[in-house]
Amino acid sequence: MACCSRVLRIVSRVPRLSVSSLRRCSQTPSSREFHTSRIMSDEQIEELKKNPYYNKYADKIAKLQKTSPEEFLGRLAAHEERMKAPAAQAKEFSLPGKARAAAASSTTTKSLDKIMKVDLLQDKSPDEISQIWTKYFSDQDKICAVIPTETYKLMQERFQEYNTFLFPVPRKEGYEFVMVQFQGDEAHFTTLINFQAHKENAPECLSIVHYTELSESKGIVLMVGEYDKDSLSITEAKCLADQVEIYYS
Repeated sequence: MACCSRVLRIVSRVPRLSVSSLRRCSQTPSSREFHTSRIMSDEQIEELKKNPYYNKYADKIAKLQKTSPEEFLGRLAAHEERMKAPAAQAKEFSLPGKARAAAASSTTTKSLDKIMKVDLLQDKSPDEISQIWTKYFSDQDKICAVIPTETYKLMQERFQEYNTFLFPVPRKEGYEFVMVQFQGDEAHFTTLINFQAHKENAPECLSIVHYTELSESKGIVLMVGEYDKDSLSITEAKCLADQVEIYYS
C-alpha cells in the first residue's frame, strides 16, 4: 500500500490515534516489540520493522497483535500479498469528469440481506464470517474488510465530528487529493478537482458501505467498497480505505 507523508487539513484539527504502550514481561517497560507466534516467523517480524512507518505505529500494531492476533495476522498476510504483486504504474493527475445527474436525497439504509442471507450466518463464528465475506468479493472489482465493533463505534463518532476530509493519493508527479464525506454508515469519495468543478454533483471515485447487522451478535462490522477503475486502481482504493481507519479509529 502506498503511504503518504502529508495530509491537507480541512478541519480545525486532525483525529489523533490513541495508543498505549505494550510491555513485555521479559523486557523493560519502555520497549516496543512484537510477540513471535508459531505462525509468524522472526523473518516476518524483521521484515515488518523495515517499514519506515514502523516506529510511528509500533505501539498500536503491537497492541492489535496482542488483543486480536487473527486480525493482525490477516493484515500482515494481505500486506505480504500486496508486496508480491507487481507495482502498478502511477496514474497521471485526474481531469474533471462529467457531473452526475442530480438525484433526490435518500435516507434508505442499505441492507446486508441484499448481499447474503444473514440468518445463515447466525451459527458461524466471526472468523468464519470474515472468510466468507472476503471470499465473496475476491473475484469482484471491489474492496472489503471486517472491522471489530468497538473500533467501528469510535469511527462512527469521528465520522460525525469530522464529516468531511481530504486524503492524498500518490500520482506520477506528486499527490492528488480525494475528498470524502460521511453519511451514516456510508462514505463517498470524489477527487478534489471534480468537487471543485461540480460540487454536490461530482462523480464518485469510491463509495464504501459499513453493514452493522452483525455488530451486536458477532462483534464485527462488514465493509465493502466499490471504486471507479478509470479513477483509481484497487491498490489506491485500498489506500483510501486504510487511511479512513488510520485517521478515524
